[in-house]
Amino acid sequence: MDKRVTVIILAAGLGKRMKSHKAKVLHEVLGKPMVVYVAETARSVAGEAVVVVVGNQAEEVRRVISRAVSVVFAHQEQQLGTGHAVMCALPRLPVECEQVVVLCGDVPLVAETTLKAMIADHMEARRDATVLAVDIDRPFGYGRILLDDRQQVCGIVEEADATDAQRAITTINSGIYCVNRRFLADVLPRLTRSNAQGEFYFTDIVRVGYDLGCTIGICRGDDPQEILGINTPDDLARVEAIMETRRAATA
Repeated sequence: MDKRVTVIILAAGLGKRMKSHKAKVLHEVLGKPMVVYVAETARSVAGEAVVVVVGNQAEEVRRVISRAVSVVFAHQEQQLGTGHAVMCALPRLPVECEQVVVLCGDVPLVAETTLKAMIADHMEARRDATVLAVDIDRPFGYGRILLDDRQQVCGIVEEADATDAQRAITTINSGIYCVNRRFLADVLPRLTRSNAQGEFYFTDIVRVGYDLGCTIGICRGDDPQEILGINTPDDLARVEAIMETRRAATA
């Protein structure tokens, strides 16, 4: 394990589209809560340096995760967006942490090999921030990655805020990042809530960092299925079917 790397898992959201009283990240995929898959993968990358941000049904989420793996928890009292969630996690980072990987608790298919490749690419290129990107034919619903003439990431625009031209972009944000800790501490306080949702978007660290002259790039993932998020019961069924097929193939 590289002790310079810490993983933050965002697991505080409400998950209203699941149409369930259960916290979204506790819904099970093949009998295991989705967030546990993410936490186990995070542990394989960063050892004990894993911080899970909880909020909605915090005590139950803590209990379920703690039964499976040992992690550190941070609490997001108000649901003010992903950027705010990462802010809540900063005080819980270990002293030796230099690089921070940010994951979502509702993306259970992400692989250890993909994360390690992203971290290695990020550190070798000496970037301030690296976004895991994938190319898909139908990018509806995903944030689009905006690149400048030097292939630097100059912004990420969410579906709700995108223009028609931006919606035509097929390189999407996976919601997975590797960022320098000092960069994170400098940029997060500069985020604002001036967007369609009135939230602090973590994606805005890219735009703010770019304006400050920071080095921000992408690492392209090979498997779009790995970054599938679960927001609805249909999403859950889709991810479960993929996981079942993969298990059968390796049996």
